[in-house]
Amino acid sequence: MSAVHFAERFGYEPDGVWSAPGRVNLIGEHTDYNEGLVLPFAIDKRTTCAAAVREDRIVRVATTFAPEIVEIGLDEITADTVSGWSAYVLGMVASMRSARLVDGTGLDLMIDSNVPVGAGLSSSAAIECATGVAVRDLWGLEMTRIEVAKAGRVTENHVVGAPTGLLDQAASMLGERDHAVFLDCRTEEAESVPLHAEEAGLVLLVIDSKVEHSHATGGYRERKASCDYACEVLGVTALRDVTMDTLDDALAQLDPVTQRRVRHIVTENERVAQTVALLQSEGLGAIGDLMVASHVSMRDDFEISAPEMDLIVDTAMAAGAVGARMTGGGFGGSAIAVVREADVAAVSEAVVAAAQAAGYPTPVPFVAVPSHGAGRDSAIETAEAHA
Repeated sequence: MSAVHFAERFGYEPDGVWSAPGRVNLIGEHTDYNEGLVLPFAIDKRTTCAAAVREDRIVRVATTFAPEIVEIGLDEITADTVSGWSAYVLGMVASMRSARLVDGTGLDLMIDSNVPVGAGLSSSAAIECATGVAVRDLWGLEMTRIEVAKAGRVTENHVVGAPTGLLDQAASMLGERDHAVFLDCRTEEAESVPLHAEEAGLVLLVIDSKVEHSHATGGYRERKASCDYACEVLGVTALRDVTMDTLDDALAQLDPVTQRRVRHIVTENERVAQTVALLQSEGLGAIGDLMVASHVSMRDDFEISAPEMDLIVDTAMAAGAVGARMTGGGFGGSAIAVVREADVAAVSEAVVAAAQAAGYPTPVPFVAVPSHGAGRDSAIETAEAHA
């Protein structure tokens, strides 16, 4: 439908339609900007970008979620001249120009999405990556998937103003059907890890708490600042340099709050590595304890959970989930649970009932299918047909 929306808004047919998925992080929270390990997967909810090249140097951006068309000169796009939803799109155009030092051309871009906003599923990265692959193809840029992801991180950090790492964009660009993306955020090397969920009779159940969050404000920024402070005290480049063997010595040099922050990052890196090993040796059904331990660490040490999220995780486990944890930046958003196919309805009903009984917003559970990363829609459809 994006091509239809494009034609309705701009009055002519687009050159093509590109899309990128949201993501769920199976495990590895806040480790990305600490040069650590993460294990996300792309989901089957996507943002589409119908796009066309213009003959002038004007960039126009529209979306199905707002009536206005945002228009700006290609050379005028800066962090100071863009704001709101269009900053993700326009910032990505600017970042793609900078990444390859190209002059570029004007563009018309139409954005549509079914990735829930504020749910911790990387709706912003999906916008950036859908825009990025459209711009890459329309401008004829030679860029790898990870290079487009890095342009998305630049957009988040320097245009939007969110101090995020590479996790979200990498998942959106590198995702594969029935695989997670094991990313080393220090080396920026990625490996696809098979999940074999269907073969194991398991599904990945996402539970949107309907408690919204924002990476650009509040607690997320404070947590990153705390990690940066710990690095200064410890004399390390990043918390990746602190290992399980050196953790106790590091903690002895820190105040109690910073101790908790560091302990989460170091132990979370270890949990990611253990999760990958278990997926490769025993399968998805073996990682439940690590998921729960991750949630406890985020709740108690990194302190980014919320009462609504804790209730969802505890209720999911009590109702039969193999494992469950909050996912994303925290302070709301979504939980991820590994659930047996036969238990999906029971777990879903239990978390909804528990939240309603507590007077919390009614959560929305849905099954997330690990899916292909960003690309031109015709190519994605061909890949999925042969998967």
